[in-house]
Amino acid sequence: MMRILTDDDLPLQCIYRWERERPQHIFLTQPFDGGKIRDWTWSQAMNEVRRIAGYLKAQNWEPGTRVAILSKNCAWWILADLAIWMAGYVSVPVYPSLKAQTVRQILDHSEAKACFLGATDESEATFQGIPSTMVSVGFPTAPDGNYTDWDSLIATSAPMLDSPTRQMKDLATIIYTSGTTGTPKGVMHAFEALAFDAKTCAHVFKMTADQRILSYLPLAHVVERMGVEVVSAFLGSRIFFTEGIETFLTDLQRARPTLFLSVPRLLLKFQQGVYTKLPKEKLDKLLHIPVVNRLIKRRILRQLGLNTARLAACGAAPLPVEILLWYRNLGLELVEGFGMTETWITHLPSPDAVRPGYVGSALPGVEAKLSDNGELLIRSPMNMLGYYKDPQGTRNSFTEDGFFRTGDLAQIESDGQLKLIGRVKEQFKTSKGKYVAPAPIEGRLLTHPAIEAGCLMGAGLPSPFAVILLSEEARKRSADPAAKLALEKSLQAQMEQLNEQLDPHERVKFLAIADGPWTVGNGLVTPTLKIKRALLEARYQAFIDDWKDRNSPVVWESQPLASGEPYRARVAVETPVRHSD
Repeated sequence: MMRILTDDDLPLQCIYRWERERPQHIFLTQPFDGGKIRDWTWSQAMNEVRRIAGYLKAQNWEPGTRVAILSKNCAWWILADLAIWMAGYVSVPVYPSLKAQTVRQILDHSEAKACFLGATDESEATFQGIPSTMVSVGFPTAPDGNYTDWDSLIATSAPMLDSPTRQMKDLATIIYTSGTTGTPKGVMHAFEALAFDAKTCAHVFKMTADQRILSYLPLAHVVERMGVEVVSAFLGSRIFFTEGIETFLTDLQRARPTLFLSVPRLLLKFQQGVYTKLPKEKLDKLLHIPVVNRLIKRRILRQLGLNTARLAACGAAPLPVEILLWYRNLGLELVEGFGMTETWITHLPSPDAVRPGYVGSALPGVEAKLSDNGELLIRSPMNMLGYYKDPQGTRNSFTEDGFFRTGDLAQIESDGQLKLIGRVKEQFKTSKGKYVAPAPIEGRLLTHPAIEAGCLMGAGLPSPFAVILLSEEARKRSADPAAKLALEKSLQAQMEQLNEQLDPHERVKFLAIADGPWTVGNGLVTPTLKIKRALLEARYQAFIDDWKDRNSPVVWESQPLASGEPYRARVAVETPVRHSD
């Protein structure tokens, strides 16, 4: 069993320790200007943290004041977060992909007094979302604007010389949900929750200070915040960053991570990238040749920059079993875990207990059980303090005995292994009167190398159908009529094979190929690349009758009707995309 949590395990106490014990060890590595590299030792990092903390403290805000961080991942993100805590305040991370309306909503709701700003996906819209009266500090990565410059503050601010600590039950951060089903909610977490998860994960997976990790998933999300920032602060280990999507592979190969975190849609993209260079059929044949297969596996992992990874973990959305097995067959120790913004990471399989289709057992200190209707309930020291300014929502989210209602349908085996079935609210009833859980079926569809994303629909219909988004490579190939026909046959075969494994009421009637794109920018996926089901259903509602009338196993959104009239012309009003969701 894990040792009891102590004050020395809290984030601030940990970084003070590394400042003393590992001053010359590199903590952060940041690429910039197309290939240049900057490193921060623990001594250098803490010098900047202390100066920014001194600046914040000099504002004389009351303890617990909220300070936001709106930026893509970078070294300054981590430094700012630590400085906010050191100054006695509460950090509010904001996804860098959000539109101005949602940025303003979060800043207003949290009552943030200041905002650290870096590079974002929506620079102009982001600035519009920040009140002109708000104190703003720009990272070196921030676009030009009217704010105080980070480097100027480092040069002119006196460092905080003492080493203040925070209590376990003190509010550390308010993390806003990614808004899959509605307006983002502010989830409050204490320092105890952060320290407990970091110590537990490090214990279960025997992590050490020599760990290396590349930070590229949004730090505003619990998986990256915990797996990168808090665990690294606990261990005193090194964090690498990426300059952008264009340099990702170079940055990954530089980092040579021992721990790699990802989400299903990115793992799928990496696999499709491999298939672009080495078609699936050819790769499968090579992997069946005893001597050659070891060389091929090592080469693929080396080219992906994952040949040094001792562990890879995936979360945020269901990972298709076939994708998990594909990576594990290459030699990557990939595991699937489970956690929520409200609970941090609660389930992970130990390296010797990986069971495809399951997300492992509850971590030490976590209690998991099922309600009468099969909903997963969780109680642990990592459960949220509550939703900010929403006491009724908080009460509704917990049982009388303190278990958090996850909203996930699940099975718990006799050995504690957890299998997720789908979200309670995502189930829909067909006209046959039976319920369908879409997530497992979507996961099986995604094993086709041409499919990038999918959404199963069919409420009130005799049978479900799926709207799918093709990969970029598949979209390009489909411009050729012969390749398009081959693709349709391949997709039909995938659907027929899938239907053989499903109950009659679950079987997919047809596949509709969407024009796309489904992006964070147009509001159809969350910042963690989960689909926004309600918005996708609304977007394609007007097409359903035409698609059904075609009586074809594969239809295309862009394909004209028999009359020659394009589908989109039949939709009188575009479904509005609510970016606040």
